[in-house]
Amino acid sequence: MVFVWAMAGLAVVSAVGVVVDGRVLTGVPIWLKPLKFAVSFVLYGVTLAWLLSLLRRRSRVAEWTATLIVALGVVEMAIVVGQVLRGTTSHYNVSSPLNAALWMLMGVAIMVLAVAHLVLAVVVLRQPIADRAGRYAIGLGLGLALLGMLVAIPMVMAGDGSAAEGIAGAHSVGVVDGGPGLPLVGWSSTGGDLRIGHFVGLHAMQVLPIVAVLLGRFGGGRLDGRTRARLLVVAGGAYGGLTLLLTWQALRGQPLLRPDALTLGVAAALLVATVAAAGLAVARGRKPEVALAA
Repeated sequence: MVFVWAMAGLAVVSAVGVVVDGRVLTGVPIWLKPLKFAVSFVLYGVTLAWLLSLLRRRSRVAEWTATLIVALGVVEMAIVVGQVLRGTTSHYNVSSPLNAALWMLMGVAIMVLAVAHLVLAVVVLRQPIADRAGRYAIGLGLGLALLGMLVAIPMVMAGDGSAAEGIAGAHSVGVVDGGPGLPLVGWSSTGGDLRIGHFVGLHAMQVLPIVAVLLGRFGGGRLDGRTRARLLVVAGGAYGGLTLLLTWQALRGQPLLRPDALTLGVAAALLVATVAAAGLAVARGRKPEVALAA
């Protein structure tokens, strides 16, 4: 939580920087990346702290893993902010030996963080959690967050954004990084953007537990525990499908708001399958009641 408060403070500083610092880097205010990363780490850190609170007894593995994640987050943010202060990019920047070393360090930090995330997920899921829907929400949320980390791998592969000397990777597909983007987030509005699937996947850690809470609060009187658990599995499957769909759309060079007929068709199929699966889950939950009434 100390890390969370530090990131919250950095988010405020970065927001001020967006307003008062007129410098632009890759088509967006230079302080926008630290702002987005800081907010993301606030959400991630709060979620991890909540997950650790679920442990019924102290776990050295969990504590050391959480400490490692915080350390890696500090390294990541120190490089991002440091490069902003130097007036250059942090991601994909190999234009000098120093920039290349910092970019390599960031890559190693993220890979280690992904492994630590997996270890912490295993430790948390070994704990007994009475509510099945809650357990599924936590497990699927952690797993899909890891998927969100993995779908970022294509960003470091050579692409159109790598054509410029000193750049090794790109967020965008089909266009060069730094072109027109959506407000606030900066996602490309003219080509594919791999950050979209990355963003959606990462935040499954928050979305699915919230879904579990909403199911318990508004459906607790009509849906039994098994039905809520089934609905959580459906929600997790749909969320994972959406993450992969958005990544696939980006890899094909399509802007988020301009999908082609094939993307729309797959999205419609995912929606129909989700609604059908949810309806089946609810219907199965009602069978015992019908039999009892008969």
